[in-house]
Amino acid sequence: MTALTRSDWEQRAKDLKIEGRAFVQGEYRNAVSGATFECLSPVDGRLLGHVASCDQADADLAVKVAREAFDSGAWSRMAPVKRKKVLQRFADLIEAHGEELALLETLDMGKPISDSTSVDVPAAANAIRWSGEAIDKIYDEVAATAHNQLGLVTREPVGVVAAIVPWNFPLLMTCWKLGPALATGNSVVLKPSEKSPLTGLRIAQLAIEAGIPQGVFNVLPGFGHTVGKALALHMDVDTLVFTGSSKIAKQLMIYAGESNMKRVWLEAGGKSPNIVFADAPDLKAAAEAAASAIAFNQGEVCTAGSRLLVENSIKDTFVPLVVEALKGWKPGNPLDPQTTVGALVDTIQMNNVLSYIQAGHDDGAKLLIGGKRVLEETGGTYVEPTIFDGVNNAMRIAKEEIFGPVLSVIGFDDEKEAIAIANDTVYGLAAAVWTSNLSRAHLVGKALRAGSVWINQYDGGDMTAPFGGFKQSGNGRDKSLHAFDKYTELKSTWIKL
Repeated sequence: MTALTRSDWEQRAKDLKIEGRAFVQGEYRNAVSGATFECLSPVDGRLLGHVASCDQADADLAVKVAREAFDSGAWSRMAPVKRKKVLQRFADLIEAHGEELALLETLDMGKPISDSTSVDVPAAANAIRWSGEAIDKIYDEVAATAHNQLGLVTREPVGVVAAIVPWNFPLLMTCWKLGPALATGNSVVLKPSEKSPLTGLRIAQLAIEAGIPQGVFNVLPGFGHTVGKALALHMDVDTLVFTGSSKIAKQLMIYAGESNMKRVWLEAGGKSPNIVFADAPDLKAAAEAAASAIAFNQGEVCTAGSRLLVENSIKDTFVPLVVEALKGWKPGNPLDPQTTVGALVDTIQMNNVLSYIQAGHDDGAKLLIGGKRVLEETGGTYVEPTIFDGVNNAMRIAKEEIFGPVLSVIGFDDEKEAIAIANDTVYGLAAAVWTSNLSRAHLVGKALRAGSVWINQYDGGDMTAPFGGFKQSGNGRDKSLHAFDKYTELKSTWIKL
């Protein structure tokens, strides 16, 4: 992408056409009720547009359309190599419209434009392309049988998939789910978050341009308690995939049980421990990673390293390095390419983060840096990256997912204590270990109850590795070939010879 200045992005924002209608059967349309809601930008509070507020009637229509498209076989029975080519064109179109999508993402969600252009859009296109590329290279099985029997194990698309995605990485989380769901031949009804629906709506048209048949990919913006609930309870949705809070994930499991026992795959919250031992190979690098782990994307990351566990023998040396590193993460206008920390997604989330900062004070934690709302005069929702020391796992800021740039520092004396503190959480999404001791790295890594463990780095991995959590961080996996399991049924066929 070309190097654009803040003024360039601001001009493009003025010229940007916002599409807020639902997308069903290959075209944009108003909600059945005609209802809309305001889409406000956290950058400065501006009104971006009015977005369709879908409900039960829209869910019924979209699921019916998706089912008809699936049953027609136009996509579900298309040869995998042909689906692959369509998905590759889809990825190409996402890249070709990258600046537009990045601008929508930044205006809608508040993240820095430099992140939208360099991280979110390229990763989203890669997720679609990777899944498409894989689909004609996955083979079914022949069972080991007696000589007069032939046992076949085949994968079939599950049918209609409802995907409910979060507001923190709207485009990327959509593509993590859309890639394998479409590659395996399913029809999809996407429910983007009401806090950031714009990129999900935009790529629906790109999907049609790429050659995905009408009705295979539909998008219903709206609220969780209306259209989200309607999809979760729908008797003709075969699989529900979700990324979001553990609270909502539990409710979706109830809805699935109350309806048709649809498969439910959930990627939920996290309170990830970032463990730094005294023998970490590079304390400065570890400190910079710790700052990035809590400040990137304004801390609105399910894997945010929100608990920094530091061996007490180096704590007085290491924590100041983290404080110094965090000074480089300053809130600013997200349309400025130099900005590293943008706005929190909306006023509700900003006030929630500020309430946790107050809870840290009330519980006796020591504020080292940050802790305030800033840039209030802009009309945006900005909070300084914040560090509390003297934290223990009984405090709210250490137990509960804040989803903002608030770091809790906790000391420990040895491996046993570090593991106990790290695992003392209802979550199990991710963890990191910093040490020069190979045996310690492996043994502590094995002991951590988390779906991803990073050694001497934070937030490693790519599309080849599965992503998901233990405990109340959810089930199932995004990314890698393991993601395809969520969107397929296994069928055993026995033939007597």
